[in-house]
Amino acid sequence: MGNCCSDVAGGQSAVGGTGVSTGNQANAPNEAVDAFLKSRGYQGLYSQIELSLSATSLRDRDVLSKSDPMAVLYSKEKDGSLKELTRTEVVLNSLNPKWITKYTMTYYFETGAEFGSVCMILTHNFIIKMSSMLKLEEQDFLGEASCTLAQIVTKSDRALIMDLVCGEQSSSQARAPKFGKLTVFAEESISSKTTVELKLRCSELESKDLFSKSDPFLVVSKTTESGMVVPICKTEVINNDHSPSWKPMILNIQQIGSKVQYNALLNRKLTVILLIVRKIQKSLLDLEKLHSARIGANLFIPTATGPKQENKVLKSQLFVESYSEKVQYTFLDYLASGYELNFMVAIDFTASNGNPRLPDSLHYIDPSGRPNAYQRAILDVGEVLQFYDTDKRFPAWGFGARPIDGPVSHCFNLNGSSTYCEVEGIQGIMMAYVSALHNVSLAGPTLFGPVITSAAHIASQSLTNNERKYFVLLIITDGVITDLQETKDALVQAADLPLSILIVGVGGADFKEMEILDADKGDRLESTTGRVAVRDIVQFVPLRDVQNGDVSVVQSLLAELPSQLLEYMRFRKIQPTS
Repeated sequence: MGNCCSDVAGGQSAVGGTGVSTGNQANAPNEAVDAFLKSRGYQGLYSQIELSLSATSLRDRDVLSKSDPMAVLYSKEKDGSLKELTRTEVVLNSLNPKWITKYTMTYYFETGAEFGSVCMILTHNFIIKMSSMLKLEEQDFLGEASCTLAQIVTKSDRALIMDLVCGEQSSSQARAPKFGKLTVFAEESISSKTTVELKLRCSELESKDLFSKSDPFLVVSKTTESGMVVPICKTEVINNDHSPSWKPMILNIQQIGSKVQYNALLNRKLTVILLIVRKIQKSLLDLEKLHSARIGANLFIPTATGPKQENKVLKSQLFVESYSEKVQYTFLDYLASGYELNFMVAIDFTASNGNPRLPDSLHYIDPSGRPNAYQRAILDVGEVLQFYDTDKRFPAWGFGARPIDGPVSHCFNLNGSSTYCEVEGIQGIMMAYVSALHNVSLAGPTLFGPVITSAAHIASQSLTNNERKYFVLLIITDGVITDLQETKDALVQAADLPLSILIVGVGGADFKEMEILDADKGDRLESTTGRVAVRDIVQFVPLRDVQNGDVSVVQSLLAELPSQLLEYMRFRKIQPTS
């Protein structure tokens, strides 16, 4: 029966223990989604989280002894249904069980998924049945609790204590019967923190340009077990050089995996998608050996496909100039040390959105309650970020409209106040947005500079006050900005601050200029004075590109946010202290 000793004082027996339970295919990283995001430059990070469960002061449902509880862990699906993930062992004769069975799942910041409810049940047939064989409907119910992963990982000790309730009962109800408490503890896998720093160079590259030398860069990718090639990162482009030496790159061990092969692909500038001109396949261990031996490895050109593939070996070689492994602080480390993500939003009220009273307007409020594109973006992003903000007071602005009896404003408080810009919660943003539609006249042009400056001012004040906050500004717009250089200037300055900017493009406009602001798709932004941004803080997503796909707008927007926060912390040399 798999008997073992539980970690309960007195050494009570545990029945049906299964050790560590890992996520099934639904919980595993989605290679197709990862590939889609990577192909568009998104470098989303994730962590493997091991969940442990314990309970105190459970109800005693046995007559001659104490209850024999076990826990069942569920995930909440998109349609609201619950899917069973795992069951713990049965702990005999205990009202304060500490279950040995763990559950390992993947934490993606950008999904913000609710992993479901936990139910305690009383087991009568523990002697003849493993916990996995028990019929839940035949057991006595002891209580349940629900939470999100975000609620757990933002705790300083990563332990969330919840009151157990019965059915629809709320733990906040007066005189509610006591069902005990459930503690969920999350521990991050060490592989989430281990990184490898590589510095690579090549020698004797062949010229592929007609009138100059090649402009090479490297793309490092992995081949998954299914054979899919997934890009991990790329180096900068070095112009006109046959013996390039690139800046160090940092690879996360968890993104690499222990059994995957790595491809370093040498590509011509601007033709990386169309033509792979040089290639080398090496594991991480192989690269470490190249560094230790101080030797190079020849690049090759695949000349055939299939089982009899032959490669043309070239004189060009790849060298590993430096190789080091170290443990880095992770996104979750900063959350656990008290850092918050503070949500801000700015909404486009320019006339190009159309008359809000007409159904074809992007600002039309549907009487049926169906959200428009602006409301959808606010809800989707806000519902993820709100869990990382303790006071849930969100600055909210509008731009490109004319308030009653006033000139056009390119940054006005959405709540109508002249003194403060904050609203209470996500619903506060939604109500202020609807109210503003009745109190302003849509105008123009579309300017981003003023709202970015306002957000940067708040972030700057927070930095001066040594607050543990990182700010996220969501800008929702339908058109092309007319202050492109002013926006670049504001973004270059804001890159020094604890701030990221998410831009959602709604409607059918041409958003090419927006993509210029997102350095994933080009060079770092440069101000009018020639100063280059110290980091990329912008993520732009046209809503039309993701609304019919498998990847949500939230995933597309938020996938890079943990990396941007980490880049800021390392830039400022800030460590997550307790």
